[in-house]
Amino acid sequence: MKLSTPHLLGIKDLLPQDIRLILDTAKQFKEVLQRPIKKVPSLRDVTIVNLFFENSTRTRISFELAERRLSADVLNFTTSASSVSKGETMLDTVNNILSMKVDMVVLRHSASGAPHFLAKHISSAIVNAGDGTNEHPTQALLDAYSIEEATGSLQGKKIAIVGDIMHSRVALSNIHLLTKMGAEVTVAGPPTLIPKFLTEAFGVNVTYNLKEALQWCDVANVLRIQLERQNQPLFSSLREYNIAYGISRKLLDSLQKDIIIMHPGPINRGVELDSDVANGHESIILQQVENGVAVRMAVLYLLAGQ
Repeated sequence: MKLSTPHLLGIKDLLPQDIRLILDTAKQFKEVLQRPIKKVPSLRDVTIVNLFFENSTRTRISFELAERRLSADVLNFTTSASSVSKGETMLDTVNNILSMKVDMVVLRHSASGAPHFLAKHISSAIVNAGDGTNEHPTQALLDAYSIEEATGSLQGKKIAIVGDIMHSRVALSNIHLLTKMGAEVTVAGPPTLIPKFLTEAFGVNVTYNLKEALQWCDVANVLRIQLERQNQPLFSSLREYNIAYGISRKLLDSLQKDIIIMHPGPINRGVELDSDVANGHESIILQQVENGVAVRMAVLYLLAGQ
């Protein structure tokens, strides 16, 4: 089977069968990662450039590890050490790199739509590693893989996405994916951090009551407060946010049921999650990190075969 698209620009562009193919392929690669020798020659002689115009630690390392596990040749590019700091455009930067015969570009950029722009101008496969407040497709795929691994299925599962929905590309990609795969989604957070169009555009439920969302859900995917993307204060203080929307051990114990806790990282401990919740038995946060490598291996492998 093949993907229906030559790029991974967003979950919005994927068909349910594309998502299923990626998740099933990731399962095979996770088995590879459990072996003593964790490397396969699947992408030998394929050159991939990691083009990060925005800071990243976990996503960049996860992609690089996935590429090296597949035996690809890897180039890492950061803007602070490049001609971009001298005023070179993204397209010139990419074309210069492609003249070195690069097969695939993993792009993170602060501008929404940057991967889509690039896909119209170059022939190499593009993987979106996060564009502005638009999408972060591989994060949604690894979240879906982790939910399926923990619960057995996505179909019919109740997923609460909690926190800064307004500025989160993770939230948008998760909403696209989960609704396509038959899960129910509720978003929860302060009214100032939840876009007004969500119910109309995506058919998701909206609540401003955290306990109500947690009482309803099987899985809570808790998002980071993105202060760096907020142009004005959207809530009074981090302390007050924690009181109203932070998940504590006391709150979880009051639910009288077990739920799964997820977080795309980095965690603001003591803000959206208390440490004893992030480290607790409900948390699959470290499994998400591990699954991220297998999912990104699957994406790169399938795109390289297009």
